[in-house]
Amino acid sequence: MNLQQFQIDKMFDLNETIAKDLFSDVQYPWEVLPRIKAFIEELGKTLPTDRFEKRGEGIYVAKSAHVFDSAYIAGPCIIDEEAEVRQCAFIRGCAIVGKGAVVGNSTELKNVILFNGVQVPHYNYVGDSVLGFKAHMGAGSITSNVKSDKTLVVIHAGVDEEETGLKKVGAMLGDHVEVGCNSVLNPGTVIGRHSNVYPLSMVRGCVPENHIYKDKNNIVPKRD
Repeated sequence: MNLQQFQIDKMFDLNETIAKDLFSDVQYPWEVLPRIKAFIEELGKTLPTDRFEKRGEGIYVAKSAHVFDSAYIAGPCIIDEEAEVRQCAFIRGCAIVGKGAVVGNSTELKNVILFNGVQVPHYNYVGDSVLGFKAHMGAGSITSNVKSDKTLVVIHAGVDEEETGLKKVGAMLGDHVEVGCNSVLNPGTVIGRHSNVYPLSMVRGCVPENHIYKDKNNIVPKRD
């Protein structure tokens, strides 16, 4: 396993996000985290008014999206078409919620890109993270985005490592990743496309695409 396995083009279908241009000149997904706020602020100004409405400072919501009255949304934020933001969801800002995505009851988002079809439907915390097309986090699973010693996050992939220069990095989930209920994705976790994480897991480091994470000593390829 090496870092090259987790480059953007190997993790995501960029046609499945309104934020495609944000990824155009970087190699790894965590590199976009410091740029999400400014990107949303500029993109929001260009969104077609026949499909999006402005609901506050820097908050753009598609007219076809379903946002429950009890949800809290801070800007800058874009909620794309057919997305659903359910009761008591807490979007703290700097968030893009993709087409058809689900942000569930009491789920909290902060500085994130959710690609189209992402589901974070029940009691999730997702911060400083990028979730690829149709990624799904089971009930109670969270991204931990700050190390306990408050040092800068380093991405570990086998013998390779990459210093992010960032204090806050959550998880990077490739397209179609499935995270089991009540799992914790530690700071700097990166999971390749089509991989699964068992419920109640504590994940650290990188998981290759098309693998099953059972525990830190038992990460196995999927069978055809």
